[in-house]
Amino acid sequence: MTTALPARAGIGFKPKHLQDLARPGAVSWLEIHAENYMIEGGPRLAMLMDLAERFPISVHGVGLSIGGEGPLDRLHLRRLQQLLDRIRPAQFSEHLAWSTHQGAYYSDLLPLPYTEATLRHVADHVSEVQDRLGLQMLLENPTSYLRLADSTIPEPEFLARVAEKTGCGMLLDLNNLFLSSVNVGIGVEAYLAAYPLERTGEIHLAGHVPDPGEGRKLLIDSHSTAVADPVWALCAEVIGRIGPRPVLIEWDEDVPEFAILEAEAARAQALLDEVPA
Repeated sequence: MTTALPARAGIGFKPKHLQDLARPGAVSWLEIHAENYMIEGGPRLAMLMDLAERFPISVHGVGLSIGGEGPLDRLHLRRLQQLLDRIRPAQFSEHLAWSTHQGAYYSDLLPLPYTEATLRHVADHVSEVQDRLGLQMLLENPTSYLRLADSTIPEPEFLARVAEKTGCGMLLDLNNLFLSSVNVGIGVEAYLAAYPLERTGEIHLAGHVPDPGEGRKLLIDSHSTAVADPVWALCAEVIGRIGPRPVLIEWDEDVPEFAILEAEAARAQALLDEVPA
């Protein structure tokens, strides 16, 4: 898997940190959510275009509904293509999930049954996106909160087969994997053994919180806290196997001051520096 991103630490960009990014530091690249910038113009887009002159940008989509039952939204795809043409990012990624149905949009990234029919459907959508955008996309593993009875294919095998059919890359979210291991008992070692690690173009790290009712039996992918120690350990294990990859610190709720985010990025960079390129 090749990527135009540096195999270094990045952060999810928040406008409140714009001035902090004026000086050099531990942050080597930025990720943005596509849907926040799919606009015709204005100061927000101008700010992003300026950042793209100074940092490699990874564009992360949260609204394509790759696993949606219906066809992909052509207007959404067109607006996404316009954004990518403007800023020419190093990378684009989306989720293995669905968020639309019969014209309605849901704010959550909802799970899919892993079946042969779903596999064909997702692969068709991934191929359509890549053909339309003219680039390879990365597909992110989801957080699991329940097992769907209809699933017949283990998640890592499902992702590997989508990648084989489409040539897409993988975005390995290690916080999602850790939460799935706690929430539904997915075995991490077996998962990684079946996962197409060689296709990993980006790694995500984030914080999580226990469910208010279930406690630590059910962990919520909140992106509102520092990365937990077990997730750091997973990161060290994975990059030890496959070598340095771009590693992102995600923090989308209760966003802290830049110094805290930069310290998390510095910790990720220290892990990367320990592994031979």
